[in-house]
Amino acid sequence: MRSPKLAALELRRFGRGKLPRAALVALLVLPLLYGALYLWSFWDPYGRLDRIPVALVNDDRGATADGKKITAGDDITKGLRDSDTFEWHEVSAEDASAGVEDGTYYLSLTMPAGFSERIASSSGDSPETGALQVRTNDANNYIVGQISRTVFSEVRTAASTKTSRSFLDRIFISFSDIHGETVKAASGADRLEGGIGKAEKGSKDLADGLTDAEEGSGKLSTGLTKLHTGAGDLEDGSRQVAQGTQTLADKVDGVADKVGPFLKDNERTIGDTARLVADSAAAIRHNLDTLVKTAPAAAKGAHAASETLDEVYTARCETPVLPDAACADLKKARQAAADVAKVADDVSALIADQDGDLKELDTNLGTLQKQAQALADRAPRLSEDLDDAVSRIDKLNEGAGKVAAGAKTLHSGLGTAETGAADLDAGVGKLKTGAVDLNGGMYKLVDGSGKLSDGLHDGAEQIPDYGKKDRDQRTEVMADPVQLVSRDLHKAPNYGTGFAPYFIPLSLWVGAMVAYMLIAPMNRRALAAGASAWRIALAGWLPVVAVGVLQTVALMSVLHWAIGLEMARAAGTVGFLFLVTACFAALVQWLNARFGAAGRILVLALLMLQLTSAGGTYPVQTSPGFFNALHPFLPMSYVVEALRRLITGGGLGPVWQACAVLAAFTAGALALTALSARRREVWTLDRLHPELSL
Repeated sequence: MRSPKLAALELRRFGRGKLPRAALVALLVLPLLYGALYLWSFWDPYGRLDRIPVALVNDDRGATADGKKITAGDDITKGLRDSDTFEWHEVSAEDASAGVEDGTYYLSLTMPAGFSERIASSSGDSPETGALQVRTNDANNYIVGQISRTVFSEVRTAASTKTSRSFLDRIFISFSDIHGETVKAASGADRLEGGIGKAEKGSKDLADGLTDAEEGSGKLSTGLTKLHTGAGDLEDGSRQVAQGTQTLADKVDGVADKVGPFLKDNERTIGDTARLVADSAAAIRHNLDTLVKTAPAAAKGAHAASETLDEVYTARCETPVLPDAACADLKKARQAAADVAKVADDVSALIADQDGDLKELDTNLGTLQKQAQALADRAPRLSEDLDDAVSRIDKLNEGAGKVAAGAKTLHSGLGTAETGAADLDAGVGKLKTGAVDLNGGMYKLVDGSGKLSDGLHDGAEQIPDYGKKDRDQRTEVMADPVQLVSRDLHKAPNYGTGFAPYFIPLSLWVGAMVAYMLIAPMNRRALAAGASAWRIALAGWLPVVAVGVLQTVALMSVLHWAIGLEMARAAGTVGFLFLVTACFAALVQWLNARFGAAGRILVLALLMLQLTSAGGTYPVQTSPGFFNALHPFLPMSYVVEALRRLITGGGLGPVWQACAVLAAFTAGALALTALSARRREVWTLDRLHPELSL
């Protein structure tokens, strides 16, 4: 009988009775217990994190920075409440601590009292970092603690980024302010440069003007020296004049007291005499023709008048009694009378000689007439003239005293002025030197201010001036300068899909292991009939492969339509799993056929080795070296890698490699089973009485 018929007969016996049928159903459903149930329980745990109770404590008091209220704790609390990360419970710090301890909450997140103050300190002199406090309890659940670290790391990053945006925005605003102030400073430097240029020209003009001033101050000093000398002479002269006028005033005052009464008593006589002389002179002039006749008598009368005046003069002036002014008038009158007498004598002599210059005589008579008339006119006011003369002399004396005092003051002041002029000359010289130095310094200052202006303009161009749009863009970049651009080439949509390549081969191995608990690894009828070893091996392998195919169809149907497993290559996945089932059946068959009851323990041990070295959960590189060494030599390692490409997508290279490896393992296991079947053709004492039976 051929192997397929033997396999069919082996399966047909499960249709006899209720218990075999139930066993066959259980055999088909068993992989679902491992595959479907496990995957279902792990299908999308991250999508149900909102069911995990977590304590949220917000003790933040808030803060103020730059006139704005900062409530970082409230902001984070609101964001967490709006999210579906966990089932948040806002409680006090005491309730949160107790809840994490007794398992009411898996963990707690606390915003401390000074959280906002620390964040606001970023704009102050002593910046501090804010700290979110997380408390976990691995005694409640270790995985939740691991998940929370990832979640709260994102919360911390978001809070830090928001804080950095505010801080950097102020920096960019400061840049704009600095740019504006630098532009103003550059404009001011331009005006400064122009002003200093004008100042430099002014300092040059000042230096030139001080050169002229120095020359003028030298002349002034020399002139004041001469003037001081002249003032000294003026002081001496005015002092002598004052002394003379004082003496004159003293004498005049004394004489006036004596002569004044006399003049008042004789004003008329003096006036009459002078008038007589004037009239006489006039008559002589008009009567020159009669002079010859009247000359002797006139001469006699003139001598009489002259003698009278001479006596008056002698009596009043030579003593002396009258003041000099009065005596002078009397002297003039006496002289006039003498002159009249002389003229009369001359006329008489002229007439007597019949020789003379009548024209000259007429002239002299005119002079005499004027003088005599003047005396006659003044005679009534001689006393008044005397008083007036005395008053004027007193005023002259007073004025001469003031002039002397002023000259003295002038002399002293000019001495001071002379010293001051010398100091002025020296000072102007120093000013000139300073002005020349100032001009040189102003020239350098003009050059420096030009460089300052150019530098400020260059600086203003280099200092960025950000508008609101640019500022927001740069703040966004600098607050979060490095972003993770994640691109998953073949993304698994959920946790279950990612673990399916691990749990599916596990369930199929368990299915093959249980199948060989119900089906003999080597067909007894074939062994009894003495069939060939290969036929015996195939007769024991094919029934389990058929059961495995049914297990695979049932498992994948439930995973796809009931749980929601989506496969990139569904047909390829199912076909590949048929090959996996065949390979696992061959390996389990050989271990059972070769080692008997002990083989079942080896099947379980081999399963454990494959699960720990296949890299189904964490990458195998993270496992100890022992499992890394086993990884390339066990079939499940290749099955897991191939199923990842078939379910989530990717290149098919690992799939073809896995197919080759599985085919090799299948052929090798069948060959070893055939070898074991050959050995079974010889009965031994161990076969008759096995040491261990399961």
